Amino acid sequence: MCLVGDEGSGSGLVWSRHTGGRVRCWKMLNQNQNQHGCLSDGFGKALSWQAHHDPVLSLCISSYAHNLHECDVFKVQTAQDELCFDKIASLQIGRSGTLTWWNGSDHCNWTGIACDVQGSIIDIDLNNCGIEGDLNKFNFSRFPNLEFLKLGSNYLNGSLQLQVGDLPKLYYLDLSRNQLTGFIPQEIGSMKNLVELHLCGNQFLGDYGYDLPSILGGLTKLKIMDLSSNSIYGSIPSTLGNLTNLRLLNLSFNNFSGPIPSSLGHLTNLRILDLRSNSLGGVVGPIPSSLGNLTQLSTLDLSENHINGSIPYEFGNLKHLFVVDLSYNKLDGPIPSSLGYLTNLRILDLSSNYLVGLIPSILGNLTQLTTLDLSQNRINRLSTYDFGKLGINGFIPAALSHLTNLRILNLSYNSLNGSIPYEFGNLKHLFVVDLSYNKLDGPIPSNLSHLITNLRSMELRSNNLIGPIPAALSHLTNLSVLDLSYNSLIGTIPAALGHLTKLKTLDLSFNNLEGEIPISLQNKFLPEQFRGNKGLCGQRSGLPLCTSSNSSHSSNSSHSSHSIIPFLRIFLPAVTFFTFTILGFLFLSKRKVKNPKLIARATKNGDLFSIWNYDGKIAFEDIIEATEDFDIKYCIGTGGYGSVYRAHLPNGKIVALKKFHHSEFEEPSFIRSFENEARVLSEIKHRNIVKLHGYCLHRKCMFLIYEYMERGSLFYVLHNNDEAVEFGWFKRVNVIKGIAHALSYLHHGCTSTIVHRDISSNNILLNSEFHAFVGDFGLARLLHSDSSNRTILAGTYGYIAPELAYTMVVTEKCDVYSFGVVALETLMGSHPGQLLSSLDPNMMLIDILDRRLSPPEDQTIVQDIVVASSLAFACLSSKPKSRPMMKHVSQEFLIRKKRVSKPFHEISIAELKNQEMCFVDEIDG
Repeated sequence: MCLVGDEGSGSGLVWSRHTGGRVRCWKMLNQNQNQHGCLSDGFGKALSWQAHHDPVLSLCISSYAHNLHECDVFKVQTAQDELCFDKIASLQIGRSGTLTWWNGSDHCNWTGIACDVQGSIIDIDLNNCGIEGDLNKFNFSRFPNLEFLKLGSNYLNGSLQLQVGDLPKLYYLDLSRNQLTGFIPQEIGSMKNLVELHLCGNQFLGDYGYDLPSILGGLTKLKIMDLSSNSIYGSIPSTLGNLTNLRLLNLSFNNFSGPIPSSLGHLTNLRILDLRSNSLGGVVGPIPSSLGNLTQLSTLDLSENHINGSIPYEFGNLKHLFVVDLSYNKLDGPIPSSLGYLTNLRILDLSSNYLVGLIPSILGNLTQLTTLDLSQNRINRLSTYDFGKLGINGFIPAALSHLTNLRILNLSYNSLNGSIPYEFGNLKHLFVVDLSYNKLDGPIPSNLSHLITNLRSMELRSNNLIGPIPAALSHLTNLSVLDLSYNSLIGTIPAALGHLTKLKTLDLSFNNLEGEIPISLQNKFLPEQFRGNKGLCGQRSGLPLCTSSNSSHSSNSSHSSHSIIPFLRIFLPAVTFFTFTILGFLFLSKRKVKNPKLIARATKNGDLFSIWNYDGKIAFEDIIEATEDFDIKYCIGTGGYGSVYRAHLPNGKIVALKKFHHSEFEEPSFIRSFENEARVLSEIKHRNIVKLHGYCLHRKCMFLIYEYMERGSLFYVLHNNDEAVEFGWFKRVNVIKGIAHALSYLHHGCTSTIVHRDISSNNILLNSEFHAFVGDFGLARLLHSDSSNRTILAGTYGYIAPELAYTMVVTEKCDVYSFGVVALETLMGSHPGQLLSSLDPNMMLIDILDRRLSPPEDQTIVQDIVVASSLAFACLSSKPKSRPMMKHVSQEFLIRKKRVSKPFHEISIAELKNQEMCFVDEIDG
């Protein structure tokens, strides 16, 4: 996250830090004040202030008018009745590059200014003042005794230009969250007394070679270096290993490439190391084992990179770690057992890698853990060296039941087998458990009902679970999601499940259930959520009608099912173990022969069927059989390009097939679009971008194979009243955040910038939990550094950036505009339409929100909605250069929360558009 000294937002509002570390929002002018223009200067500009009713303002004018030069350098972001005049006036920069009050006699008494006993300025604190201007005009040499320079969270542009010897006593430099560009000057390395360096949230490129200046390694007193959310390229300099006093190193959301320097292992005082969302590692090497020397580390975040190799065993030395996030990389090998020594760990996220082997039982020692996410790996998929070991078993370790503080457990999309540990009933603080898409067998433990007070979501989809549904699950009174689909469950559906009044999602499809569906469940859920069970019946349309034979058969079957469960519990694990061992040997012996067929199948005509990034084999014949040769009954959507089908594969998994019209096959432009979408999605990996499993390029049949999204498109959800009501404010804000993170990754986290070009509510897909995934990359393209980014007008009407109509030049700011439209649409419940071109300044934010939902009351939700709305309007600026970069939008959602200082119903759209909202730090209570 972008760390700054004083956080806030909104021009016309002053943030100043006072005693007790608290933050106050100062309003310097009378609310009836009428001001316009700038102060008259000595060059005869016709600029004036009207301040007849405010003696303080009049005094300011008389004291400083004679010193002002070029008032247009720093433009005051005025509100109608609020202005941070004292600070803004104090930072007017003249032609000589000096501050306008440099010759004044009382500058030491100004808010934000501090002097030493000789009257020399040692502290300039002008964070969050809403000022703008060219930093090039700031003459740093005029402040030889300056120790603190805080200009963060403003609208400063230009570059940072220093001379050797400037600011020799500087201790603290904060230029974060501005609009600064250019290079980080080498001269910054001469500030030998610098302890904190905050440059995050700008557009710095690095030094003149676009790399991070290696001379920064000479700032040996530095304790905090935050360069996150910039555009710095190249490798991380090894000289940073000289900064042995460093406590925080944040290089996240940049464009670094190459390996992590092993010299970072010298930073033995480091508490936070954040390198997420870069292009780290690539194919050049693993995480250096020397990071195991950082024994004071509390947070390690290397997520969303391209790091490969194994997790160093030496990580077990980092006993003070609270957070480890290595997700969304290309890590392989087993999970090191040494992680079990990190007994202070709260969050362990290793998801979306290529990890293999077993879950170490020693992880049960991490009793402080609240989140364990090992999803989307190959855990328990045995590598070649695993077969030579003894004692291999595929069970989830029962020792995980010792993690009694666990809130989130996600082991989905692996190859785990065996039964669900009975001991999991001890996890009484669990909120979410997801074991779906594995090979688990045996019954559902009835004692999971011990998780009464907290459990919200239980997903056991696509396993081999047997036995009846435990009636005791009805004790999970806070449960909102229960997915037991695609298993082999038998017996009747317990009527007591109807008592789960908070249950919003229930999926029992494709099991062996029978009998009448409880009436309360029939009335609440769709027939599709019970399909694939030949013995189920009901009274609702779409369900087979119940007969007397249904009831008697279900009773007998239920009795027999109970009698065989003890037998299965004893003998099934043993049989399963020996079966998988034999199959493993057979798999290895034939692997070299079969692998090419799993990856690609080409013909002499150039047709291609290709699969990647998928757990298991998908044959072309399986697709045809699953859809009955693309029968219309499997169609779940249509468009100008073709149709989307839902396919239930033989292994129990569900995919979406995007099949294109035959009429498109002869168009070269369409073939390019098809190949482009396949290429782009095969190269990117992000939690909010739809996963492409493969494609078929054939003379008579062309389709893409996607991860299936249960909710469909955002457009569909917003236009379905039932879905829209379920799609509450918390979920809507999370969707907006997810889209922002995905676009930030596309624009700044890939080797080359990828512009989607068709961000719309139709191309945002939602899964069963309303998590957002950006899809449809048919128009996506890489940006080139030359002038070859011209294009024809493409995209969806109502979401296209206005400049494309006359420039035809694609930039990432086109996606930014589209994001703004979708963000507002998500909050409003419909396309913003005329709101984009005309705006009543008196309209309130609450008046445009979706009226199908009650106004938000929770303060956290209010904060998120205000931030999301303000960012959306910023993204909709008619001037592309005024729109924020997506990494800065994403960053805003990641920084710590700030409380809105006025009632929600009093917030106007005009304030949001002008970014004049006043926030108060959470410490103010």
